[in-house]
Amino acid sequence: MHMSPLRVGSIRSAAAKWQPFRSGITFLLTAIFVLASVTAAQGAFTLSDEKKLGKEFYDNLEKHQAILHDQRAATYLSTIGNMVLANSEKLPYDYRFSIIKSSAVNAFATPGGYIYVNHGLLTLVESESELASVLAHEIAHINARHIADSIEKSKKLNIAALAGILAGAFLGVGSDLGAAAVAFPMAAMQTMSLKYSREHEEEADRLGLSYLVSAGYDGKSALDFLKILRRYEFYSNSIPSYFLTHPGTEDRIRYLDAMLQTTYTRRGKESIVGNLKKIQTLLILQTKDYQKNLKHFQENLQKNPRNADDLLGLAVTQERLGLTAESIQTFHEAHSLAPSDPDILREMGIAYFKAGKSKEAVPYLQEAIRRDPGNVSALLYLARAYEAQGRKTEAIAIFKEIEQKTVDDEEVFYTMAMIYGQNNHLYESHYYFGRYFKKKNRRESALYHFQAALKHVPADGSEAYEIQKEIQDLKSPGGNKPEKAPTKSY
Repeated sequence: MHMSPLRVGSIRSAAAKWQPFRSGITFLLTAIFVLASVTAAQGAFTLSDEKKLGKEFYDNLEKHQAILHDQRAATYLSTIGNMVLANSEKLPYDYRFSIIKSSAVNAFATPGGYIYVNHGLLTLVESESELASVLAHEIAHINARHIADSIEKSKKLNIAALAGILAGAFLGVGSDLGAAAVAFPMAAMQTMSLKYSREHEEEADRLGLSYLVSAGYDGKSALDFLKILRRYEFYSNSIPSYFLTHPGTEDRIRYLDAMLQTTYTRRGKESIVGNLKKIQTLLILQTKDYQKNLKHFQENLQKNPRNADDLLGLAVTQERLGLTAESIQTFHEAHSLAPSDPDILREMGIAYFKAGKSKEAVPYLQEAIRRDPGNVSALLYLARAYEAQGRKTEAIAIFKEIEQKTVDDEEVFYTMAMIYGQNNHLYESHYYFGRYFKKKNRRESALYHFQAALKHVPADGSEAYEIQKEIQDLKSPGGNKPEKAPTKSY
């Protein structure tokens, strides 16, 4: 990967800065300035060093909210990645596959078994096998220890400094993840350059293609993906970051083509796990550029008017734009094509509720829950629909069901706090207000509500124990201290 100097500018939180599908993002693939006090490492860069470096990098991304935690999308990505990994000569790492909150079309791997795919790339691929080809290539870079090899040949630095170099290489201050990049230690004193050699890229293509085909996927997808990126570059007038972090694209295309014609001539499958289109639709719907989303789904439906996933995406986008009548009509079109789809049922019920039609919302939400009992969003809106109809006992019963699940969503906490409070359940109301304000990084408000909740439970009970843990966490040094502009990303 080619690198140029990092520019350090004013920084906001990565989550607040993320603007999905923003065109023209420049990823600064850099040799980054590091701390003057960095000490030289002794000996070879070991597997243990790689694990430490990978974790340092991951923890910094996590701290600055650069990783997208969407359970369905993450599970989907990991399922494909682990299928490919099972057909490789993997190193003794706990491999992890993560989605980065960035519109840039990129994917990369860091030492220690960490593979990252940007939101922008995940929503651009045209088949599951193309996504698998990207993961296979990144797994190959890890298994062949290409970054570690570059580190060993360069001046040795400590783990924190190396994590900073990787941040500059793959994130870049000029990008929509600039804040995460500069979260790593650095100073304008010393530079170090890491790069993939042509031999690295050829080995990653060769190994990756063998992993891909062994997993049962179509090897041609690796070539197809590079051609899609080349077409994307032509139409968008910007260079996909994947081209920059994996240089020599034309050479790679010719090399892959030659291997497909001579070694991997048998065609494999384009889809094994399935549901790529649904995952892409749900990810796109998490972004707030509604006009762009509207255009995306409308253009897709011009090509295939009976695609239920695109109809779902269009209906949700119309609802968010205030086009209520059009949204309901589109939902019915999607429902007629896929009457048992729990996502369509859930979103249709939510749309009816938001339109003030709680009675009409209930049967769709009930059916969505019957088909997907663990769906917290459907449960939440069913409770809200019941409460709007005065069916308070049924609403509270659903909240008790939600309490049995692992939930970390501010909308859920706020709604439960409000409805519990309206029904004089004071402990639960204060407790969930506490969790809501903690999630919003509003420490004093969170402490107030947790302390108020304590007054409504036995001092030696399990509820009091849980609240005391929350209070202790908030009062601990650095506990839940708000960062600048702590906004929700989607």
